[in-house]
Amino acid sequence: MRKIILDLAVTLDGFIEGPNGETDWCIMDDDMNFDGFLNSVDTIFYGRVSYDSWGTYQPEETADPEEKKFWQSIHSKNKYVFSGQDRKDPGAIFISSDIAEKVAEIKKQNGKDIWLYGGASLIKTFINSDLIDVYRISVHPVALGSGKPLFENLKERLELKLITTNVFRSGVVQLIYEPKDQ
Repeated sequence: MRKIILDLAVTLDGFIEGPNGETDWCIMDDDMNFDGFLNSVDTIFYGRVSYDSWGTYQPEETADPEEKKFWQSIHSKNKYVFSGQDRKDPGAIFISSDIAEKVAEIKKQNGKDIWLYGGASLIKTFINSDLIDVYRISVHPVALGSGKPLFENLKERLELKLITTNVFRSGVVQLIYEPKDQ
């Protein structure tokens, strides 16, 4: 069965974005092999705000070919948007109810793994509903002091087991976990 993978950058002090939504602290090193991760998924789960910001994002015409290739790869994936809005969009399927049931149906379909992109409220819903199979948390060597925390208002303790640790040239440390009960 397909797995839902939360692949996310976080600051050393646990924030997924700064107090004004900034993510300029995120580092993308070539040794991170993000292309390999993108090749392992064929579906992306978005919250509506994240989808509206990034789900159809197009780089500037002057962007380098690698950035254009990166976004082309992302936009080639199947996209599901979890939102209270039930809207029609040619680039995505919107899901506005029965999240756990719909996610179970999607996981049973043939295909590669699924990237839980976010945003924060969708991630919180997936954590609290025990819908994440793999946590790929890339800890960046920066502390912001405030912002949007990754783990906020958990309904119960989240126990994970460490599967792999990757250290990159930039100082980013990627921690890959699975829930302990798997």
